[in-house]
Amino acid sequence: MNEDQNKDIFTIGIGGAAGDGVKKIGINIGKFLCEIGFEIYLSIDYPSLIRGGHNFVRLSFSRNKIWNDYERLDILVCLNEETKEIHKDEIKEGAWVLEGLKTEEILEKIKEFLSVKGFNENEQNSKLSLIDGNTAFAKGLEAAGLDFYIGYPMTPSTSILHYLASKQTKDGLKVIQPENEIAVINMALGISYAGKRVAVGSATGGFALMQEAFSFAGQAELPLVVAVSQRQAPATGVPTRSSQSDLRFAIHSGHGEFPRIVMAPGDPEEAFEIGAGALNLTWNFKVPVIVLLDKILSEHLMAVNIEKLKDGNIERLENGNLKFPGTPEQVVKVTSYEHDENGITVDKAEDVKRMVEKRFIKATHIAEEMKNRETVKVYGNIDSSETLVFFGSTKSPILEAAKHFNKSIKLVQIVWLEPFDAEKVERELEGKRVICVEGNYGGQLASLISEKTGIKIRDKILKYDSMPFDPIELAREINQKFS
Repeated sequence: MNEDQNKDIFTIGIGGAAGDGVKKIGINIGKFLCEIGFEIYLSIDYPSLIRGGHNFVRLSFSRNKIWNDYERLDILVCLNEETKEIHKDEIKEGAWVLEGLKTEEILEKIKEFLSVKGFNENEQNSKLSLIDGNTAFAKGLEAAGLDFYIGYPMTPSTSILHYLASKQTKDGLKVIQPENEIAVINMALGISYAGKRVAVGSATGGFALMQEAFSFAGQAELPLVVAVSQRQAPATGVPTRSSQSDLRFAIHSGHGEFPRIVMAPGDPEEAFEIGAGALNLTWNFKVPVIVLLDKILSEHLMAVNIEKLKDGNIERLENGNLKFPGTPEQVVKVTSYEHDENGITVDKAEDVKRMVEKRFIKATHIAEEMKNRETVKVYGNIDSSETLVFFGSTKSPILEAAKHFNKSIKLVQIVWLEPFDAEKVERELEGKRVICVEGNYGGQLASLISEKTGIKIRDKILKYDSMPFDPIELAREINQKFS
């Protein structure tokens, strides 16, 4: 496999210490390239430091669709001396190394590079926007009529809070930052009880603090969307790096048994669609909905056309006949205790059994709804007997790696993780030679597939060092396994 076979893909690296403006410069370059018609993928890597350390933005761009960034650099922008030493092995032969330049001078050098490579700066007028998964998800919530967002800042979910806070004067949206994550979800339950559309967000560690109140949402049947962005865990872990290790935690979150929905977008466009869909689903079925993100999806940026998604494609389900406090001649009760239809606490066996079954009737209705949703997506050669299966942000390196496969294979993305669409997954994987690709140590998706379908996936590619998959390395490993 020749890793330089995609001659139309170029990569820029920008490195420096925290506080040097690495991210801002990278995003400004990305926006410029996006405006003149380039497809972009921009990754951001930084340590858990306010000042110092080494921050690095890697931006790959092409006139063709690009799903992931590449390690090998055509341009390296050094904002400090150590950047060149750290990334010297990533520099291509003949690459441009820019040192000691001001921001505007860096952009002029990028324009000069494009000219040398034969690109006309004004040759294409683009409708694409550079956006990360968190912002796209937040825009989806907005499009579906979000009333309140409650959040406590915790990397990598914080930019959802920041974006929506900047929009809170529009259409009556309110954004609140309480003192901790426990206050976040309890405040959200009160807002939901009052009949307003509400979402909360945190990293997985913050969501761990919300578990009792999350169960309250299930018991009281209060609509609630929870954005959970994974980072390398357990405990504080590696707070600025990524992981897919909390899949099982998300689908089994809360104590007791109650239906919930867990969806995992794989790119910003899906984050937008699922953000809007989650808000409508929670109000339709009165079950909590988790949108499972991770640091890579939350903070890395891609070129997408979000406005195109808005054009007639965002449903806005109304609240129907629901009653809320203040409804004339209605008493509206809510309780964390097991209760009957009138909100009266019950503890007799027959009543408890009946109410559990009542809540799980929703699971049947959700299963019907799943038939109309893209719970599973398929790419590549749909007839191939060799198949990759994955979820979440792993989509990007897999679709980029596919450009370097020695053969065309089938790629299966699982979007709905709870309820799990066993029928569709089994149809796509049964009788195939399957490799599961995921960012954790235990192969949690593979074990979930086995549990739900009986299909044993023995071949896995697992990454648990907190860093993203590299498409070239991934393609090389997949080519070896499918040789």
